[in-house]
Amino acid sequence: MAIELNDDLIALRQAADDAHAEVRRLQEEYGKPTQEGGWTEEQHTAWNVAVEAWRDRADEVQQAISEHAKASGQDRGKLEAAVNAAVRHPKPADES
Repeated sequence: MAIELNDDLIALRQAADDAHAEVRRLQEEYGKPTQEGGWTEEQHTAWNVAVEAWRDRADEVQQAISEHAKASGQDRGKLEAAVNAAVRHPKPADES
């Protein structure tokens, strides 16, 4: 049975990946919180907000994948792998 994806799963995974990219961007911009001088209170707050957003998006995508797998009778692990591949390693339009 071929894995069936839907646009909602793709969008949720992309949102989670984008949120994670923001956490990484802040870490690069701010440096290590243990460095001399550390982070400002504003930097700690911004980083914590970004991490919480990432966790929320990651939870949403995991829940949606579980629900879709159950409703469609698909293997959850294979579905998640297909969603991840579709977002992180998209095929060119002429190969779709």
